[in-house]
Amino acid sequence: MTSRQWAAASLVVLVVAAAAVALLRVPLTAPPAPRADQLDALATLPADAVAKGREFRGALRPPMYLSMALGLVVALLLGLTPAGAWIVEQAGRPFNGHWLGRALLGGLAVVFVGEVVALPIAAWRQSILRRYGLSTQDWGAWTVDVLKGYAVGAVIGAIVLVGFFTITHFAPRWWWAWGAAGAAALTVLLTFVFPVLVEPIFNKFTPMPEGEQRTRLMAMAERDGVPVRDVLIADASRRTRAVNAYVSGFGPTRRIVVYDTLLKEAPPAEVESVVAHELGHAKDNDVFTGTLLGALGAAAAVCALYLLGSWPGLLRLARVDSIAEPRAVALLLAIAAVAGLFAGPLQSFVSRRVEARADQHALELTGDPAGFEAMQSRLSLVNLGDPDPNPVEQFLFGSHPTAVERMAAARAYARGER
Repeated sequence: MTSRQWAAASLVVLVVAAAAVALLRVPLTAPPAPRADQLDALATLPADAVAKGREFRGALRPPMYLSMALGLVVALLLGLTPAGAWIVEQAGRPFNGHWLGRALLGGLAVVFVGEVVALPIAAWRQSILRRYGLSTQDWGAWTVDVLKGYAVGAVIGAIVLVGFFTITHFAPRWWWAWGAAGAAALTVLLTFVFPVLVEPIFNKFTPMPEGEQRTRLMAMAERDGVPVRDVLIADASRRTRAVNAYVSGFGPTRRIVVYDTLLKEAPPAEVESVVAHELGHAKDNDVFTGTLLGALGAAAAVCALYLLGSWPGLLRLARVDSIAEPRAVALLLAIAAVAGLFAGPLQSFVSRRVEARADQHALELTGDPAGFEAMQSRLSLVNLGDPDPNPVEQFLFGSHPTAVERMAAARAYARGER
């Protein structure tokens, strides 16, 4: 078999493996949430708060869609014209056009162009958050966070660029195999290091102090049979008034993180409901599942790039000889942008199913559907959410069930529907 045939066979195996993992690890159905209960739950929410949430989400919609469209247009303009290759060439000149200099500086320069173009839209979004009172940051603090994001992205980008083009340079025929393995390994590595190295750059995390609430939360985790390293409090209030909690890492880095805003806004029973939801993610190993799917997807993407890279039409448009050369960075990013556009709805569907399962787990663990419904109401109102959004947008972008779906699921659970 030729290298291309091996790459095609590997792509098929990786896609089948990812599909198998998804079928085995991701629920295909959600807990019952009758529409009648959804409408009744919606009627219980304060009408003025619902209107404000919808107004807020409506204000965010133009910058969101403009950012998506502009990002795609910039990626295509740089990747499907000689512009991207020209930027790489110019950035590599200080190193006399050495392939590593072009790969690193050229690749980061292409990415930076996209970031600069998107910056005014990000500022527009921040101004909306400030206007509606959801952001607690002044412009100086926001700028610092943006710069931190650029720095983290540059480090990760440099690792990816140097690693990828080193492989393509020294293994021009079989780079897809080494690249696929490297992409999968990097995905797993980031899952371990992100909670301990990256998250502290943006937030300060402190252990929840000893007391009744911590004791109850740790006892609930023990009762659930979920080994948790710690329950941490994030100083989210330095950035937002939104309430949230999440689980990150797995194995020795697994921890449950609770926003300080949640502890301030919600009574202990509702905090327990949120933590029970996060314990559901840990018990079902959702981080492991996401990491495994991400690793398989990253490896498959490298194989697909290798196969797609032999398409003469694309290479002609980008004015490059091979997709494996540094001058093709912009073309790679353009392909990734288009692929991401189509993969987004599938990722949203998987996320909604996983979140719905964690909701069911919270209901079973706490046995408190009323507290769960109250928490979902609070999340929607404090976070200025639309509790019953447009179904098309929910299908395309919704990472969680809607607020009224979650409230209706609690009511169905209370009636014994499973």
